[in-house]
Amino acid sequence: MKITAITSCYLGPQISPEQFVPEHIFIFMLKGKMNGYDGTKHTKIGPGECCMVRKNRLARYNKQKDQNEFEKVVAIFDEEFLKKYQKTYAISSAGYFVSDVFIPLDSTSAITDFILKQLPAYESQEATVHRTDEIREKLLRLLLVLQPELVNLFFDFGKPGRIDLEAYMQQHYKFNVSLERLAYLTGRSLSAFKRDFKDIFKQTPNRWLVQRRLQEAHFLIEKEKKSSNEIYLDLGFEDLSHFSFAFRKHFGYTATALAI
Repeated sequence: MKITAITSCYLGPQISPEQFVPEHIFIFMLKGKMNGYDGTKHTKIGPGECCMVRKNRLARYNKQKDQNEFEKVVAIFDEEFLKKYQKTYAISSAGYFVSDVFIPLDSTSAITDFILKQLPAYESQEATVHRTDEIREKLLRLLLVLQPELVNLFFDFGKPGRIDLEAYMQQHYKFNVSLERLAYLTGRSLSAFKRDFKDIFKQTPNRWLVQRRLQEAHFLIEKEKKSSNEIYLDLGFEDLSHFSFAFRKHFGYTATALAI
């Protein structure tokens, strides 16, 4: 498939820069590649391929440019829009949708044709709210026709339930999100989250997160021969200086010294 002269566009509310997915996101790659990570597995999406990113999950992705270009089409299916669609067309979900965070979709010619013919002409800064909703509605209808089981993903408006806190934290400690988010995603109030966390890990969430990330950093530097520059962001540290200071304070020597 050849794609030319098309700019990336966003339809719907703005995506949060946080590593938390507040609404369902549809992504169609135009140029370059995307590597998504959900805490346990990586999902790669290339040119002409598309996926859904499931709401109420932690996720991050990195982009790989092709000849210095990276372009994608993104549609945000927020809860307000989906409830309005459900009411208009009297749609009901049939059951719980079990899936990963990144859900690869069948890249049919119908989706490709829709993207190429309709979406690129309406970049977010130019399209009216009415026109944006119109395009999202057509795209949603197409996705439901092509993959009917997605009805159980889009129209499940339940909130995260109470889950195993220890298992969740061991899987998601690398994500840089607030304690409020972690509490919400594990089905707890912030106070209950902190109380349960202390009972399980015998220390505060902030202290445990830093120590767990530093333990992983130590392993990656010593055993996998990684550099601090390669790992600090993936381990949830906001900048290299913060990582370096925390590493030295915790271990008593620098990451550079460990790497020698």
